[in-house]
Order: sequence, then structure tokens, then C-alpha cells
Amino acid sequence: MAGSTPARLKVILGENNIEKLTLPNGIPESLEDLLGTIKTTFGLKDILRLQYMDQDFGNDFFNLNSTTELQNLGTIKVIHQQTNPPLISDLQSTSSLSISFESDDGASGASNDTIIVSSPESVSSRTQQWPEDFAIPQFSYDTELQLERGNTEYRVSQKMLTLSSRMLSDILKRVAEEIYRYKAYPEDAHFCTAAEALIKRHPCLKEPGSFNGCYGWKQRLKYKMANYRTQLKLQGCPELCVNSLKSKATTDTYPAKKVKKPKRSEANFYPSFPTGETLDSMEKVRLELLTEIGIRDNERVIENKMANTFAYRRHEVVNQEPSIQELKDRWPALFTQKEINTEFQRLMAVPLEGKFMAQLDMHSSQLIKVIRAKGGATRQKIANIMDTLDQTVDINHRRECVLKALTIFLGEDADGLIKEYLDCGADDVQRDLGQVTMAVFVIRKEGEGLQDPPADIGIVIEGVEVLHELTSVASACALLLGLIYALNLAYPKPFRFTFEVLQKIFMQLDQHKMSPKVQNLYIKLQSSQ
Repeated sequence: MAGSTPARLKVILGENNIEKLTLPNGIPESLEDLLGTIKTTFGLKDILRLQYMDQDFGNDFFNLNSTTELQNLGTIKVIHQQTNPPLISDLQSTSSLSISFESDDGASGASNDTIIVSSPESVSSRTQQWPEDFAIPQFSYDTELQLERGNTEYRVSQKMLTLSSRMLSDILKRVAEEIYRYKAYPEDAHFCTAAEALIKRHPCLKEPGSFNGCYGWKQRLKYKMANYRTQLKLQGCPELCVNSLKSKATTDTYPAKKVKKPKRSEANFYPSFPTGETLDSMEKVRLELLTEIGIRDNERVIENKMANTFAYRRHEVVNQEPSIQELKDRWPALFTQKEINTEFQRLMAVPLEGKFMAQLDMHSSQLIKVIRAKGGATRQKIANIMDTLDQTVDINHRRECVLKALTIFLGEDADGLIKEYLDCGADDVQRDLGQVTMAVFVIRKEGEGLQDPPADIGIVIEGVEVLHELTSVASACALLLGLIYALNLAYPKPFRFTFEVLQKIFMQLDQHKMSPKVQNLYIKLQSSQ
């Protein structure tokens, strides 16, 4: 039955595809909350039906009508049937998921509450990052017929298909549309992936004389994508119109200045307003939010309004670049642990804390080996941290040690990113934090060490305390990364390598572009897998 003891989920996504997920508050009390958690965590939009494994009947599966039927180490099968095709293909192509519950007091992950990512009235937005395997779409019927005939002939005689201008236009248009479903401004690596997928699907389209058989296709797709963006801009697409010269200030009319587009793999960097909404109507909802925050037990209403105003909030952050204090005054509901996780999911189409913790735990053992192998001054700096790591079994303390050692390993100041204070000097702490650009702060009671729970853990940005009473330093680091994305902030230069690791190795975002230092670490971590 539902309870407050954390439960670990063993999620079987396929025959050889298994993930882990943690419910910090245990199995949800209602079936609706359990369904919502599963949908949010795995990006499912289908109508779901749950079944549970009953040990009294030889481990047969029965329809689940209440979560009271569930116990730790139980198994749930998720049956889903897609009623409408999504904007973007689901991450998983399997027809069912098997989930096992296991108690784990030390782990942390996704919340067991339903997370409202977007409102029902919202214009369809991107729900997935660029896929590992780019899927070539279906072309028009006559193009598909000719491609099928061309592929058959190619397998027999290696003869390439001669394309008519109509076929070429159809292929480029459909592939460009498919690219736009993931990226409005794809990079060279994305065009390479799409071109390679095209000739893999239709080998008769290979180009003789090209070093990889598809270089010309890559170049054509670049030109086609530019033309496609121009068409969408003329139709008023917000994420493209924002970079129109007419939308820029007089001092910024040069095209290359202040281009507003994703720089860290944001899926919905500049989303459209929900259908029928305007600036005035969105401002009205924002003012209603300020009132709703003061009402008790009003989380569901606040979540709905935050989801509905995501595009409005995002436009404000990108266009006006307000200070942290201004944002906190205008959007106080954003500065909560749950809402930061949800905002990151809206923006990135990727869960924040759940994935961060899973990847941190997965890489920890190899990270520790790599860090321990470092000699010289770095070894001396991390000696105390490694001693503490060896002496503790608490998962939160171990994660904290790994993150601190990682920062030092990268040649950066761990004490500057994770600032520790004693609670005996509150005024001095506040004065010092008021001068901090960006950091996680930990306040400990006098005489207590790392293995004792801190009096407070929080985040400060631009001298403003934005979060406090967090559960762990690792959670604070994940939330700080989420705030940087949600508020469209730059990484602080003294910790640029640490945040690059958090983004590209832990969160697996924009991995095709790594600095040499981070690339070297990534290679070492991959060598053990």
C-alpha cells in the first residue's frame, strides 16, 4: 500500500533496455497519481491501463483498480494504446512496460505527484530531444513507389536512381519537416545524421563520387531548411519571428547580433502561446497566480496556470532578460523544487532530477577511479573528500563527495560552487551570500561534520536566495542546472567545465560538442562500459 518509504522502480522498456526510477514518497495513494507519474516520467501520451502481478495466482497479471494491491518488489505492467499520432515519435516503441518496486531509503528521483507539463490548449510543442536514430518519414505515394523500385534495382545492379525535380523537392520537403520536429536551427552534425539516415533507408539515393555517399544531400538539406524557416517566419512562427530584423531594436539590427535560438539543446526555447491566448490574457493569468499562491492546498490550480503561462514566461525571460529578483517577484511559483523540475521538462523534454541522479550514480564508481588516479596538487586537494567518501555509506553524502571531487578534478574551486557555513554567524552568512553570483550553500551546525545532516541547503543566484531547505547537495546542483536553463542564464566562467559535465555527460544534452577536457573525461568514463 502507499506510504512514505521511498520505492525504487525497475523499469523494463524492452528486452535489452532497463532503466531505474525512484519514488521518494513511496507508491502513490491513488491510481490517477500513479498513472500521471508513469506518463510524465516516460513521456507517454497514450491512454494507459495498468495490470499487476498477483503471486497468489501463479504470478498472473490482473487489472489494477487500486494501488492498495501493490507492494514493494511487486510488478506492474503498463498497457498503452495510442489513439492519435503524436507530434514526435515516442521514445519507446514497445507496447508494454514492466515496472518492479523496490524499497530504497537512500535514493532520490522523480516525485510521485502528477506533473503538469503543458496545458491541453497549448499548441503542440517538441516532446523529445534529437533521436539517436533519425527516422526518415514517408514520402508521397508516387515517390515511395519509385524509391521502392530504385532500391530493388540498386540491390541487383548497384544502379543509382535518377531523380526528377518533383521527387527531389518532395524528399527534401518531407525530411526538412521531420528535422524541424526536433530542431528549428539544426547544426551540421544533425544534417549529417539525417543525410546518412536517408541513404541508409533508400540506398538508391547514394551519390557516386561523394566520400560518404551523402555529402550532397547534407548540403541540399541545409538550403532546404533555411527556405523552410523563411516560409514559417512569414506565417508568424514565434521562434523564428523573434530573430527577424523587424523584431530587433534599432541598435541590434545587424542580423548576427543577439540571435535568440537554442544554445544548449533546448527543445522549446521560444514556444508559441496557447491557442487563443494573447499578451493581455497571459498577464491576467500571471496576476491570478500571485493570488493563488496564498491559498492553501491549491497546488493543482497553480500547476495548471504555470503550464498555461510557460510560453509567456519564456518570452519574458528571453526578450527582457530580467534580474533574478524581478523574476522571483513576478513568478514566485517558479521557485520551488517541483516547479523547477516541471519547467525543465517543458523546456528540454527531459526529466531533471531523476535523470541527473541516475546518471550520477551510474558514473560514480568509474568517476572515483579516474579522480583517484590523478596525482600532484589535485590528489592533495581531494584527499579529505576521498577519506570522507570511504567512511560514509549514505547515498546523499557520497554523491556530494563525488561532485566536489569532480569539480576539483576539472581544475575548478569546489568551495566556490558549494559554499559551506556554520549557522552561528547568520548575519555574516547573509552578507557573504549577497555577493555571490551563483552557488549552492550548505549551512551546518557548529561541531558537526559532513556525515551529519546540514541545517539548511539552498541556492543563491545574483545574491538572491532562490531555494532553501533542499534535501541534498546533489539535488541542489541538479536544481541549479535547471534554474540556469529555466532563467536562460550563462554558466559562470569559473565553473564552466563542471556545468559542461553536468549538461553533456550527466544529462546527455548536446553531447556532440564537448571541450577537450570534458571529452577526455567522457572517454575515460566510457572505457569501463
